[in-house]
Amino acid sequence: MPDCTYAHDVALLRNCAEVVELAGPAGARAAVVPAFQGRVMTSTTADDHGRSFGWLNEPFLASRRHDDPVFNNYGGEDRFWLGPEAGPFGLWFEADAPMDLAHVRTPAGFGAGAWPVKSQGPHAVTLTRQFHVTNRAGTRFDCAVERTIDLLSRDSAASHLGVGLPGELEMAAFQSANTLTNAGRGRWNSRGGLPSIWILGMFKAAPDAWAILPYVGGDERTLGPRACIDYFGAVPPERAQFMDDHLLFKVDGRYRSKVGISPARATNILGSFDPSAEALTLVQYNLPAGAAKLPYVNSMWQEVQEDPFAGDAVNSYNDTGSRDGQATFYELETSSPAAALKAEESITHIHRTYHFTGRREALKELARKVLGVDLDKLG
Repeated sequence: MPDCTYAHDVALLRNCAEVVELAGPAGARAAVVPAFQGRVMTSTTADDHGRSFGWLNEPFLASRRHDDPVFNNYGGEDRFWLGPEAGPFGLWFEADAPMDLAHVRTPAGFGAGAWPVKSQGPHAVTLTRQFHVTNRAGTRFDCAVERTIDLLSRDSAASHLGVGLPGELEMAAFQSANTLTNAGRGRWNSRGGLPSIWILGMFKAAPDAWAILPYVGGDERTLGPRACIDYFGAVPPERAQFMDDHLLFKVDGRYRSKVGISPARATNILGSFDPSAEALTLVQYNLPAGAAKLPYVNSMWQEVQEDPFAGDAVNSYNDTGSRDGQATFYELETSSPAAALKAEESITHIHRTYHFTGRREALKELARKVLGVDLDKLG
């Protein structure tokens, strides 16, 4: 359909702001908008007339009112945020505010305003931003962020994934390397709370689409629960299906829900599959060695948390589009460990997004090798 093309979406974006396009030799492209906090808004495998993979909030973009204190919901495949969202050290709630949808506020430091371009080439762009945020406990974090977005070649993608890529599959792939620096004078420590780098990608929900979250098997007494499935109330079993080594999560845009995998269980990859579009999406990130022993911020919407540093390394979220009538989306998300940084010390989180389209058998082979799942058995 014409309104699903990359050309359509880039034209929509250019009506609002400058677009930095990254282009590859085989038709792959990615569109970055510095004015929208340096988000990768969408990508394609096949030049202007190819499928546009990112979800864009067209009504919000068309409104030209990009000063929403709750959430400037432009859409986009890769956006930079900091965690935790909620809890005693949450960044989205004032100290005395109830933790509910009526009181949530995205911090302006990373939720609004342009990110200046530091350098730009045909395949990469680097953006920077300095800001401060204050958490629910009153701790202020002075932050400097550098964010480099690279369009990945086929050889580079194959190397990162550790598999051969079937030549018949079309591919678009990019990575964001996100470096957070403590720009203040004091050390960030757990007593006052800690931030983490949180990268979120928004994609188009579909009636038969599933997110696929691999996890490490093993005894729950040793590794903890296989997944957290009660962020916004327990997810019905038909929507969150536990397999031997992965969780299937329905991403059809019809039921607001969220799931997550702890660093003790997480692998360095997750993905989704939309059978109607014959599109396989993979997300890969730099999960640290020994992640199970590292603190990860807890974003559960709870005033009191048993452990504010027992959060998840990866998440998937299914939205309903009910807030302002926009079309529905789902998210694939990855997080860094909590950033216990000295002054001028940094942490870097790398988040890669891959899209593949083509013959079902070739997609099945790739999904089996990378995610350990048989696409024919989803649902």
